[in-house]
Amino acid sequence: MEIESGEDVGNRNPLSLFELSGAVVSSVMGHVEKEVWALPGPILQGILPLLNIYYLERIEETAVKKGLSTEPIWCRLWFDIMKTRPSRLENIKCWRKKFLETFFSNVLRGILDVSSHQRLSDPYFLPLLYTSRHITELTIYNVLEGVSELMAEHNQCVLENLAVSLRTLTFRHLLSSSLSTRRQLSLFLHRLIHHGAVSYLSMNSWPDPDPALLAVILKMSAGIWNPGKTLTNVEELCHLCREKLTVQSQKLDKECRPPLCSDQLFPKAATGQFSDNELRNVKILPSVPQEFFPGIENAVELSRTSSKSFSEPLDCQLGNSSYQSRMPHNGSSKSFTAEVASVSFSPGKPSQGSLALGKSPKRRKAVVTKKHSIDQKTSKVTTEMEDLYDFVFTIAKEEEEMAFYHKIRNVDKGEHFANESSLPAEASSVTGMVCSEGTRPIGITSLKTISHFRSVSTLEVFSIPLTRNTCQMLGNLLSSWVSLEKLILTLNGLGPGIFSILSGLRILSQRSDYCLRVVRISDMFAHVPCMNLVHSFLSAVPLLRVLLVSFDLKTAAEWNRLEEDMGSSSLVEKIPETYLEHLEIRFPREPLQTSLLVPVLKASGSLQSLSLDSVAIPCPQEVWLLLQALKEHNPNLKKLNFHDVNLSGHSKEVLFLLQNPILQEINFSFCRLFENCTTELLTEMITTMKKNSSLTTLKLPGNRLGNNRLIALADIFAEDSSSSINHLDVSSNCIKPDGLLEFAKKLESYTAECRERFKSTKLCLYQNWLDQDAVTAQEALSRLKAMCSVVSDAWDSSQAFADYISVM
Repeated sequence: MEIESGEDVGNRNPLSLFELSGAVVSSVMGHVEKEVWALPGPILQGILPLLNIYYLERIEETAVKKGLSTEPIWCRLWFDIMKTRPSRLENIKCWRKKFLETFFSNVLRGILDVSSHQRLSDPYFLPLLYTSRHITELTIYNVLEGVSELMAEHNQCVLENLAVSLRTLTFRHLLSSSLSTRRQLSLFLHRLIHHGAVSYLSMNSWPDPDPALLAVILKMSAGIWNPGKTLTNVEELCHLCREKLTVQSQKLDKECRPPLCSDQLFPKAATGQFSDNELRNVKILPSVPQEFFPGIENAVELSRTSSKSFSEPLDCQLGNSSYQSRMPHNGSSKSFTAEVASVSFSPGKPSQGSLALGKSPKRRKAVVTKKHSIDQKTSKVTTEMEDLYDFVFTIAKEEEEMAFYHKIRNVDKGEHFANESSLPAEASSVTGMVCSEGTRPIGITSLKTISHFRSVSTLEVFSIPLTRNTCQMLGNLLSSWVSLEKLILTLNGLGPGIFSILSGLRILSQRSDYCLRVVRISDMFAHVPCMNLVHSFLSAVPLLRVLLVSFDLKTAAEWNRLEEDMGSSSLVEKIPETYLEHLEIRFPREPLQTSLLVPVLKASGSLQSLSLDSVAIPCPQEVWLLLQALKEHNPNLKKLNFHDVNLSGHSKEVLFLLQNPILQEINFSFCRLFENCTTELLTEMITTMKKNSSLTTLKLPGNRLGNNRLIALADIFAEDSSSSINHLDVSSNCIKPDGLLEFAKKLESYTAECRERFKSTKLCLYQNWLDQDAVTAQEALSRLKAMCSVVSDAWDSSQAFADYISVM
């Protein structure tokens, strides 16, 4: 920013002497910043609105210490520069954070020019670099242009800052991308997830997803990355991976260093100094004692050969031949050790049998022959030789992991890998470590450690079609995703793919350290009955705390057949004791079957919240059995929600709920509760609520309450009431201004004590007919706002009625 004189500032905009001085100070902040920080609070308060965003951010801590707030300034900057209104549903707690995150995103996408406003431009500050420290949420759009910009050489410091601050990463409206772009994306996610702090990854609004790109994002989110598919050699690993390799190398060298002459054999290893090429050799070649000299030439040759193959691209499909096929039929375990020693990573096809370290079979044979000759000389040398080979080539997968993968195949052998060949390369190698039946992946231990990294704890996939192959891939990833805490799948067209996801979760739950506690599955079409799915999820993952299963419609063509196929297997399976606290089921207009829901309630003694949506009630007995089960098996239930359930003929059951001494929140939304309600029944309901001191929230939206019943509800807050209700929702209830005014006057007629208790109440009045008489409505709202917190909206009832008629 150019330094302007006081005369220039005064000519441009007539200011008071104080404002003129403040403008001059703000223009030379680069020279007087520390002096400005030392100014008294009242003077500093006048300078703050004149600072650009960089100095305004830098002075935040000083301003807080002096009792000053910069929030109004950031809010004003938002409206002046962004020129948009935040969403009404968005609760903005910090305008500073909101502005800086939006500013960073807009500059990154190139839709905001910093030179367009004098308070955005300063030659001493780089916009992306300076604001990146405050970014906790970032959204990447379209063709990943933001990724390309952040991966550029001049923005490496920006990426390092994001690796520390970023917590939520969102991909929206993605398009297909090239191989080079996917490579950049892999490195980008590697830095932010594997070596960063991103814990929440979301993908949404991707109508035609690119399978390869989707596979990259999902695998990297799960902490699975095979550098060999992205990098040409080890030198191209990120600096953090290379530092980790160096530390491991030094540790292994220290552990394996013999007591005699090791420093003379490997002087650089002894000092911990390596070149990049030497590092690979040191990792796989330990120091050996002098008495082992007869075989050291072979070990060195092995080291050189394996180092050569190590520098080539790695292939996670580590081979298809089994151990038994490599073992001589009459050989000893010693010869078997030698044979294992001759196996390493190789880019060749497994079918060619080219798994040997050297390209010449004679060389491998010579190594084995020399190994046998050493074995015949001395058992001591044999032991050390086996130790050397065991060190150089070790089993990459432990027994537990191999058993884990075999369970994947046993649970759904015909489904998991049937169509895997049709996926792109990135999608088909799901975890990079799945082998054929009877095989065992073999590799160098150090490479295994750089294939599995930190993963995110929350995965959200919204409005992205997932094919059956993609679901298989996701199921395989989920089977080992132990750090995953929340899984949210919404409008993905899962269909039969839900079985692959269930299979993966079932295997995951066999791990003692898995963290999955929240599962939300919401889709348009239900491929299986909802209660079958609830049973399956709770059986597969008994440690779930929150389960949401929501479908709008059912696929009638396959419904009956699947119900018959699954009914005898999954529903008779006893649900283990669960830790479920919140259960929400949205039925695709299925009838309520308490015989299937009650076992879930019995197994969920910790249930605190239950929501049933769009369920049909075949007979009153079903509701009564449900309520009895809740009372008997769920003593901790605090919230009960019925949405779009016809309760007009179940007045006794409704009264039973209102008498419940444990429930704190009851929601009857669009349940036609007062459709056939008589005056006597309404009076009985109000009397019941007046006696219930545990109920704090009563939501009655969309129940045809009308004016008269609303006025009657005011008696809940009468002098003789013991009610503790502090949240009353009467939205969408055909309430007119005159009825609302009478309701307000009736509340005012009660004693001052009642009015004091009512002040803490929140009253929701959305979408009522208050526009029919604006004057009366305004008077009613004014009276109510003097007594409680009122939330309403400017709803056009005539337009809403016209819209309703147009779709009839």
